[in-house]
Amino acid sequence: MPKLKDIPKVDRPREKLIKFGPKFLKDYELLAVLLSTGTKGKNVLEVAQDILSNYPKKKLLGLNFEQFKKIKGIGPAKATQILAAFEFAKRILEVDSSNTLPIIQTTKDIIAQVSYLREHKKENFVVLYLNSRYELLAKETISVGTLNASLVHPREVFEPAARYFAAQIILAHNHPSGDSEPSEDDLNLTKRMVEAGKILGIEIIDHVIISKSNSFSFKDKKLI
Repeated sequence: MPKLKDIPKVDRPREKLIKFGPKFLKDYELLAVLLSTGTKGKNVLEVAQDILSNYPKKKLLGLNFEQFKKIKGIGPAKATQILAAFEFAKRILEVDSSNTLPIIQTTKDIIAQVSYLREHKKENFVVLYLNSRYELLAKETISVGTLNASLVHPREVFEPAARYFAAQIILAHNHPSGDSEPSEDDLNLTKRMVEAGKILGIEIIDHVIISKSNSFSFKDKKLI
């Protein structure tokens, strides 16, 4: 592998991080940013790849200073940088885990999240984004107005799912008319979204329609 300075700037880890963000980088590229420099005969990307081939990520998290500095290509200075970065990330995750997210598992849970739609005079199409533990990550209004399959496109529904790293989603909308039974458009739209979810690997676990005094769950009626 050439020296890092001989690699086009667009392919260097630091420049890639600045231009595209850290999520665009591979594991070894992220580690290379922390290491900063390579060793004699190996650039920093090669050193990072060597380390990860010998130490899985979970094992790296458990290493102490003495163990880190013995790894070829790290040494005392880089060991302190990596340990500090790992510890800081752990503390952030501990803070996040202490903030309990709402768990959405029943139709009642869903209705509690969208009950405000009962008073809306226009149809609002809302999507709840959940992780694999049924915890609510986010809630977004995708469309306002008359609802049909052509107005609500899968890309508007699933794009936020990628942003939030959602594992599953719930669709919901209101019927200002007062009748919560699904229309032909509702049935077609739900079918389209379920098919799109299968392609993307994101499960749609329910579609709930609410009116001023009633509700309808596609899951409860075994339509999903």
